[in-house]
Amino acid sequence: MTLTDNIQQIRNRMAAAALRSGRSPGDVRLMAVTKTVDDDRIGEAIRAGVEIIGENYVQEAKRKIETLGRRCQWHLIGHLQTNKAKYAVQLFDMIHSVDRLELARELDRRARAIGRVVEILIEVNVSGEGTKSGVPLAEALPLVRAVAGFPNLAVRGLMTMPPWFDDSEEARPYFRALRELKAAVASEALDRVEMRELSMGMTGDFTVAIEEGATIVRIGRGIFGERPAR
Repeated sequence: MTLTDNIQQIRNRMAAAALRSGRSPGDVRLMAVTKTVDDDRIGEAIRAGVEIIGENYVQEAKRKIETLGRRCQWHLIGHLQTNKAKYAVQLFDMIHSVDRLELARELDRRARAIGRVVEILIEVNVSGEGTKSGVPLAEALPLVRAVAGFPNLAVRGLMTMPPWFDDSEEARPYFRALRELKAAVASEALDRVEMRELSMGMTGDFTVAIEEGATIVRIGRGIFGERPAR
């Protein structure tokens, strides 16, 4: 199948999952995850209608944005070092990986310096795995409350990555936990906090994530195939 075929197949499965859970297919957006993907294939994905590109590394994204332009949104999904905040606020339409107060404070400072309000998601380590980034589930709501005080950041939702399972159904409790956290945050009606987005679900489990409320699914392998070893 061509890359365009892959994208259409993913979109069909997204729509079916949304309808199964009583949602509109238009409520869920597709992100193409492009770590290590060459520029020509990213351009092909954009021409095929992908509206969000997700990058893991600031420097790699900077080069790709300079080459491919802003025909779509560019989101940062990888772990962000505090010393890269000044570049991130200039490059990305949304940052999915805010997981600590120190980083939020620096993003706010850098965004204020360029006169911009940056949309962010709070990354939550729902599983508690030590190998994953994200604020622990129990500390997520206090972090959102603190970040709400930064005038140049706009919290738009939450992001998570569950453990990997052979059976995607086993990921369901982790997605559900993030959805329940979203509801808890929304109930506090915090300034500059709008719980619009749940960024969760990848190639192996995105249909389950949609059934549990995902609004952005992050698909790499399902669009571009296996990545080469780096």
